[in-house]
Amino acid sequence: MAESGSEALYLLWIDPAEAAADGLDLHGDGHPLADGLWLVRSGLTRSRLYHRIKWQLPDGAPLLVAPLADTRAGWPKFKGMDAGALAWLRGGGD
Repeated sequence: MAESGSEALYLLWIDPAEAAADGLDLHGDGHPLADGLWLVRSGLTRSRLYHRIKWQLPDGAPLLVAPLADTRAGWPKFKGMDAGALAWLRGGGD
């Protein structure tokens, strides 16, 4: 999955109440979908991204990192999310 010179697409969720006041280092390019919900492109594997995000959160904070297909046919379907998410996917980032 990533770290071979390519980037992977992930869905990241954290409890917004657990987020650091100064924000998260996403270890890649990210776009918010909703409060606490992000699309992230990263060169890290899922495990490495998970642990790097986990270390930024308080102990016991809930966290989800899930890989997504990063092709037009495999993009997630969504509506009612923060503006610009589909354009971000199509453009490969902001």
